[in-house]
Amino acid sequence: MKGHAVYYESEGAEKLQSYLNNSSITKTIILCDTNTVSLCLPLLLESISLDNFETVVIPAGEKNKTMATCELVWSKLTELNTDRKGLVINLGGGVVTDLGGFAVSCYKRGIDFINIPTTLLAMVDASTGGKTGVDFGVLKNHIGLFSEPIFTWVNSTFLGTLPQREYLSGASEMLKHGIIDSKVHFDAVRSNMENLSQYIPDSVSIKQRIVAQDPTEKGLRKVLNFGHTLGHAIESYYLHTNTQLVHGEAIAIGMQMEAYLSTLFCGLQESNLELIIQTFRNHYPNITILPDTYESIINLMLQDKKNERGSVRFVGIKDFGEPVYDIEIEASAITKAFDYYNQLS
Repeated sequence: MKGHAVYYESEGAEKLQSYLNNSSITKTIILCDTNTVSLCLPLLLESISLDNFETVVIPAGEKNKTMATCELVWSKLTELNTDRKGLVINLGGGVVTDLGGFAVSCYKRGIDFINIPTTLLAMVDASTGGKTGVDFGVLKNHIGLFSEPIFTWVNSTFLGTLPQREYLSGASEMLKHGIIDSKVHFDAVRSNMENLSQYIPDSVSIKQRIVAQDPTEKGLRKVLNFGHTLGHAIESYYLHTNTQLVHGEAIAIGMQMEAYLSTLFCGLQESNLELIIQTFRNHYPNITILPDTYESIINLMLQDKKNERGSVRFVGIKDFGEPVYDIEIEASAITKAFDYYNQLS
């Protein structure tokens, strides 16, 4: 995997138009969800000239990021007689780009796709890096593969379609990029939470630089999972409860806990812990994680993809820009992190 190009704003429109005009595509399909087909597809068609295409629409939301939805996509592609020179444009957030990339990469052993992310989260995270996949029960991204799009086009126009909660979900990942790579980026993001479009290229470049050194997550790329060992398990646990969290909210909780664990295992200074905690508590929901749920959440962590030989591993930080991966933790330390987070409230 070489990685793929990411184009921004009008340059992306030009690249897409040129690709559509000059390639040997036999059929173009735009994969949307029930939100983006009405909110984002018209904006896309204002930016490019595309007269002959088909639309495949999947149900919106994380709960639909499943193999059953993949089967829907495969059925539609088959009904449309899509051959191996077809092109799928994934127009949507992380669910669409993750699931779309996976489904298309399996269809007839793989056809080309382009990602056009429509959420801040997808722009800075899900649509780049080559990870595709679906959830398996409550386990996040448990089934998937690495598969690169032809390119990704980031168009900040789509940010105007987002509810504030989804916008902040993406900002959480941008803050993560600052924590693991650059305090300058962290400070810029936390100081400009209402207008982050100018910092999207910086976030993407941080991720791309790390991915280029370890495309299939054998080592260094694991640092991009700061906050995700606990955060993914928390997100999974609450997915089918009345207290559902969007991805960035769960990861914000996970980053607070893993920053606390970093003071215990990595030497992170208390002043930096306090800065991280305060930043997330200023912008994200603060929930109480009941002690009688600890065991269930810890059991979900046992399925984390960074684990080895049945032991839970997390990503810590020594300081801003100094991440450490493959830190083994016992259930007792995770419980301490839950207790710490709860007492903040």
